Amino acid sequence: MNQGLRKFSLTTHITLAVGWIGGALAYLILVAAAMTSEDLLTLRAAWIGIEMIGWYLIVPLAVTSLLTGLVMSVGTPWGLLRHYWVLISLVLTTVATAVLLQHMPTVSAFARVAAEPAIADVGALRAGLRGELLHAGLGLLVLFMIEALNVYKPLGMTAYGRRRVPQGTMATRSAADVGARPAWASTSRTPRWVQVVGFHAIGLALLFVIMHLITGGVTHH
Repeated sequence: MNQGLRKFSLTTHITLAVGWIGGALAYLILVAAAMTSEDLLTLRAAWIGIEMIGWYLIVPLAVTSLLTGLVMSVGTPWGLLRHYWVLISLVLTTVATAVLLQHMPTVSAFARVAAEPAIADVGALRAGLRGELLHAGLGLLVLFMIEALNVYKPLGMTAYGRRRVPQGTMATRSAADVGARPAWASTSRTPRWVQVVGFHAIGLALLFVIMHLITGGVTHH
């Protein structure tokens, strides 16, 4: 990938990733507004707005951000599986996108109930907002973690990266990023930050699973 195309791809990827965070924030604001209001019309509008933001903003941004991230990884010296920060970012983005796609049908079910002329179970709509608050909050934490990895690009190569790429041919980072140290400069041991980030990522994943097990959607009523 030449320099011009690389810069264009990077700009596109950053724009999509930041847009994803913005969409998640808008989603969270609608959930909070509905939770703090006693007005039935606000509750209806919030659920309909949540569905629209989810399907027409967040889902497209999530999918395209994942795709452009793959293009950036494959088309640059960083590679897809060579560096821990790239690999973890890819895994987190993939999981976040999969959870989002799996969860949106539930949101649509709530939105359909909210759009009905006579709502049979207002309590279910209000109770469903708690799950949305947790989804949006955890989703934002994951997105911020991904952005932090992409900004700081912490050192550490995977075993695959150390085997596949000769040290003498590895691309070097800028002096501003890592003090002019080569990108391959790391020990054979897994860096401490990988263990910390991995532990928190597993914890977030478990929270998502537990949340799905203990919270019900309108399809169960």
